[in-house]
Amino acid sequence: MRLTQRTNLALRALMFCAVNDGRIVRKQDVAERCNVSENHLAQVINGLARTGFITTLRGRHGGFRLSRPMEQINIGHVAREFEGGVPLAECFAAGRNECPLASACRLRDALARAVAAFYATLDELTLADMVECNEGLEQILALPEALPRCNRALAAAG
Repeated sequence: MRLTQRTNLALRALMFCAVNDGRIVRKQDVAERCNVSENHLAQVINGLARTGFITTLRGRHGGFRLSRPMEQINIGHVAREFEGGVPLAECFAAGRNECPLASACRLRDALARAVAAFYATLDELTLADMVECNEGLEQILALPEALPRCNRALAAAG
């Protein structure tokens, strides 16, 4: 199984927002830190907003942020939203299956189980699981003014 580039970018953008939680982030910052094209990222941001994972703000100080707490954003749900409609193999493409083995092939059922297991694994994870106390990720994605997440958690608890 391989994630599409759109899903990969969606997860990167969400992790960027989570690392910089509570702040409005700019597309330019995400593109720079995640090494992606702003144009491609813009399409992904639109998809994230359309599916309710982020809220966008227009204007001079515009950008986007998570629309709900990172603990409530399920990685499996994100993957399904962005992978939906992309068939794993030709035999999964409704109306376009021209595989001559389709009537006798047992691989399709095995692949369907593998995809279900893949999503079941992602369903166990939230965005918070990806970013909380992940200092390496924070070093890469945190905006300069941001206090590291582990330090914020410790400060709030103390």
